[in-house]
Amino acid sequence: MNCYLLLRFMLGIPLLWPCLGATENSQTKKVKQPVRSHLRVKRGWVWNQFFVPEEMNTTSHHIGRLRSDLDNGNNSFQYKLLGAGAGSTFIIDERTGDIYAIQKLDREERSLYILRAQVIDITTGRAVEPESEFVIKVSDINDNEPKFLDEPYEAIVPEMSPEGTLVIQVTASDADDPSSGNNARLLYSLLQGQPYFSVEPTTGVIRISSKMDRELQDEYWVIIQAKDMIGQPGALSGTTSVLIKLSDVNDNKPIFKESLYRLTVSESAPTGTSIGTIMAYDNDIGENAEMDYSIEEDDSQTFDIITNHETQEGIVILKKKVDFEHQNHYGIRAKVKNHHVPEQLMKYHTEASTTFIKIQVEDVDEPPLFLLPYYVFEVFEETPQGSFVGVVSATDPDNRKSPIRYSITRSEVFNIDDNGTITTSNSLDREISAWYNLSITATEKYNIEQISSIPLYVQVLNINDHAPEFSQYYETYVCENAGSGQVIQTVSAVDRDESIEEHHFYFNLSVEDTNNSSFTIIDNQGFIFLTLGLKQRRKQILFPEKSEDFRENIFQYDDEGGGEEDTEAFDIAELRSSTIMRERKTRKTTSAEIRSLYRQSLQVGPDSAIFRKFILEKLEEANTDPCAPPFDSLQTYAFEGTGSLAGSLSSLESAVSDQDESYDYLNELGPRFKRLACMFGSAVQSNN
Repeated sequence: MNCYLLLRFMLGIPLLWPCLGATENSQTKKVKQPVRSHLRVKRGWVWNQFFVPEEMNTTSHHIGRLRSDLDNGNNSFQYKLLGAGAGSTFIIDERTGDIYAIQKLDREERSLYILRAQVIDITTGRAVEPESEFVIKVSDINDNEPKFLDEPYEAIVPEMSPEGTLVIQVTASDADDPSSGNNARLLYSLLQGQPYFSVEPTTGVIRISSKMDRELQDEYWVIIQAKDMIGQPGALSGTTSVLIKLSDVNDNKPIFKESLYRLTVSESAPTGTSIGTIMAYDNDIGENAEMDYSIEEDDSQTFDIITNHETQEGIVILKKKVDFEHQNHYGIRAKVKNHHVPEQLMKYHTEASTTFIKIQVEDVDEPPLFLLPYYVFEVFEETPQGSFVGVVSATDPDNRKSPIRYSITRSEVFNIDDNGTITTSNSLDREISAWYNLSITATEKYNIEQISSIPLYVQVLNINDHAPEFSQYYETYVCENAGSGQVIQTVSAVDRDESIEEHHFYFNLSVEDTNNSSFTIIDNQGFIFLTLGLKQRRKQILFPEKSEDFRENIFQYDDEGGGEEDTEAFDIAELRSSTIMRERKTRKTTSAEIRSLYRQSLQVGPDSAIFRKFILEKLEEANTDPCAPPFDSLQTYAFEGTGSLAGSLSSLESAVSDQDESYDYLNELGPRFKRLACMFGSAVQSNN
């Protein structure tokens, strides 16, 4: 038996579809009916499809009819609909087999339904036909407009870009079936953005159609439309907006809007002072607006310009100090250029912008100005009061030229008048103070707050106003049996006066001692050898301590009132023991002794500074010694240990007579020793 499905389409043409799996029943006569459908046989079964338009939106829409060829119309058959969507989306009239859609169908939600149909005999309850499967396909209509899913769109493109430069691509989508006609075929067009932009119709690519200047307009809104059905009548459309921003390029140079700047600077301003700012303007932004200022013309080299990179201002600074009285105005020219300029954009920066700056110097009341930074004068000591020392001079650098008053600080021996003349007010002594470090102050008469000071150095020159003095107090001891010609003391003198060369002293015995023939003085112009010159020697006593009361100590008293602590004691026993422990040496002859002393005189020299330094060192040593007694005594030890360079003064070891000594070698020592050679030579001859 065959079963047919009668379908009604939009045009109302009934179509009769045979039911899937219809078979002949021997008990029922097969009825032949015309079939207006497509029938495909697969594996002995019939596969049927039903096409339903999706736009139907009534409550109950008739789709088609299922009918078995065994149905004779006596209502003895019952039709049932099974499968997904049966009863909810589709229903069937159980008596007639008519199928209805009870809700709106949307192909974009579901485009295919697979259902099953069954025919049952009401009287027997048995299936007249086996279940038959069929398909309902929802056909597409153009019911969806194009939509831009990636909006909002925003693009950035450099200004001055050439024509054809790619900006951005926009894309729309259509939910309709792309295989169903032109329902999903889109066409793009530009609704807003001419004449600067264009869009490719099939791709949605937006390009630049003419150059744009960011300084004139920095952003554009472009509206793009997409139509389906390739723009044919009845097509649906959708739009989107694209914000296109122009990025900056360095196509503008900085320009001074002011052709002249007027600035002022005080003449008292120190170097490095900021005296004002200048400003250039650049229509570019960001890095392209960074600029550098510089001096183009400044013959005086007095000013400079540095750039504040945060504010893009030029700061004019003072490079050298200015003087109102010397020059009270300046004129300089400044220029400005961009810091970053690509090579391809250098054509926009061929000539730098410049401006002129006039700088006025402001006058201030300045302190007096001395002609010299310091003064050094000389004056002899012992000059009378009121003696001329020197002249200093200071002037008011301002135009009013105020009179100047002078004064000397920290001085009681000098005066200065209003003319700057310096004189002495007291007598000067070089030995008390050889230098005076003073300060001269100049004060303006019209403004006493304006004061300047400079140092003044006065050197007191020496005159020969002091007699020579012995460097120390000499107290000499000599044994009674000392040999003739024996050196018993060396004396020296100092002079408090200053000398360009070394001091030369001449020594001789006092008038009252000239008749004393026991001692003579040899003048060595620096050292004096006090020698013992006896014409007749006494008989030597080998052991004088046996016949005389000889004490073991020798005391030397330098001052009074100190008691025993104020003496210097020398233990004779210690001296003897030290003599015994010395290695026995051959006694030096007189000539050898004189040669040794001569060499010593050459090493030490007659400079009084040596003795002065020696005395000061001893005083310092005594003052810093915490264990020394509080007496003003100077303790000096010229020789210690094995004895002096002069050797022993005792006659115990005298084994050689001076009678055999020759003094001719003194003539070889120079003209200063001729007198000594003559004197000793004559003495030897007289003894002989």
